Amino acid sequence: MSVTQKRRALITGASSGIGKATALAFAKAGIDVALVSRSVEKLEAVAVAARHAEVTAKAYTVDLANVAQVQESMSAIARDFGDIDILVNNAGMGYTATLSETSLADWQQVIDLNLTSVFQCILGILPSMRDRGHGTIINVASVAGKQAFASWGAYSVSKAGLISLSQALAQEERARGIRVTAICPGAVNTELWDTETVRVKLDRASMLTPEIVAQSILHTALLPQQAVVDELIIMPSKGVL
Repeated sequence: MSVTQKRRALITGASSGIGKATALAFAKAGIDVALVSRSVEKLEAVAVAARHAEVTAKAYTVDLANVAQVQESMSAIARDFGDIDILVNNAGMGYTATLSETSLADWQQVIDLNLTSVFQCILGILPSMRDRGHGTIINVASVAGKQAFASWGAYSVSKAGLISLSQALAQEERARGIRVTAICPGAVNTELWDTETVRVKLDRASMLTPEIVAQSILHTALLPQQAVVDELIIMPSKGVL
């Protein structure tokens, strides 16, 4: 798969997992990448790897949990890196607890990072896409946003909200040449399962790999401008884990 004209992508959560795999897949396809994450060292390592494909790759450290500053941070990145053609909102967190055991602080943290920060990222990049009359926004949601699971309540709500955000944005912006896609993977073998907020053990060998999801994101981004994938569900062949 190749790119007929030079494009620039901004990818959040690019230091590991799906974000890292997407950054490297984009670079291999000739797409310049602006990489966003909190982890400075891991992010710079991804940028170095991406540059091996002879593209421009720059690392930007942003704490997306600080939602009040996200919109301006994204606008500033675009001013420094150049107009963004493809925005991949991948950053997020996992969280497991029954709803009755979920504190308001935990609930707000999940909603802020998985949903509100995406809204703010979009607002930071959308004006320049509108000005140019084209752009692709890909939001990495989850099958948990389509089908709720016990003990994943706050996470499922955040991802269902992200799917709805994607649908509303697509309706509002398609006339301006802006395409919006919600990618809904099943379980993916990433570092999410090692975090303190996820307290469940599953068979990670049967999960999707980040690279599989990344290839789906790349394919979606490189569709002809006349076509769009509104929503894409990608599941492990063994089903929900």
